[in-house]
Amino acid sequence: MTDDTRDGHRSGGQELSRRAFIKTSGMGTVAFAMGPAYGAGQAAADEETETRLEAGETVPITLHINGRSERLLVEPRWSLLFVLRERLGLTAAKVGCERGECGSCTVLLDDVPRYACMTLAVEAVGRRIETAEGLMDGETLGQVQASFVKEDGLQCGYCTPGQVMAAEGLLRRNPSPGRDEIRHAMSGNLCRCGAYAHIFNAVEDAARHRKG
Repeated sequence: MTDDTRDGHRSGGQELSRRAFIKTSGMGTVAFAMGPAYGAGQAAADEETETRLEAGETVPITLHINGRSERLLVEPRWSLLFVLRERLGLTAAKVGCERGECGSCTVLLDDVPRYACMTLAVEAVGRRIETAEGLMDGETLGQVQASFVKEDGLQCGYCTPGQVMAAEGLLRRNPSPGRDEIRHAMSGNLCRCGAYAHIFNAVEDAARHRKG
C-alpha cells in the first residue's frame, strides 16, 4: 500500500483523506444537533467560507427550564446534564453511567422522560425542560416526590430524582397506570439499592392522589 492510498482513497479523481473526512462529518454532526439554533443555511454558509467551530468555542442558546428562560454560551459538544449541573447549578439530575443506561439523569423534555447525559444542550433549544427542582413549590415537595417519601421509595437516594422524573412523565401521559405499565415505564431507571417494590408503590400512591 502506497502512502497516498494509506491515508485516503481516490473518488472521481480526487483524494479524500481521513483528516478531510473527519472534518467534514464533524461539521455536519454539529449542524444537525443544533437544529433551529444552527440551521442548514448557516451550516452551508460556514462550509462555503471554510469556517468551523474549534474546540472550546461556544455558541449562544436559550434554554427553557422549570418555567424560566436561561441564556448562556455552550460548546456544541456539551450534554444537557453538564449544562444543568455545571453551568446552571441544577444538581438534582445525577451523573451516573453517562451512557444512557442507569437513568439517574432523567429529566422531562416536553413532558417526555429523557436521559440528560445522552442529550446535547443544543438539542434542547425550543423544548420545555423540567428537572426535579421544578416539581417543587418553594420548599414543598411535589406529589410524586411526597409519595416517594411516604412509601419509602428510596434508600441511598442517588437515583431518586431520575426515578421521580420518570414517574412524573408516566403520570402525565397516563394518570391511572396499571402495575405492569408502571414496571415498564420505570424499567429505564436502575436502583442499586433494589427498592423497586417501594418505587412502584410510590407511583401508585401518586396516581391515587392525582385522581383524588
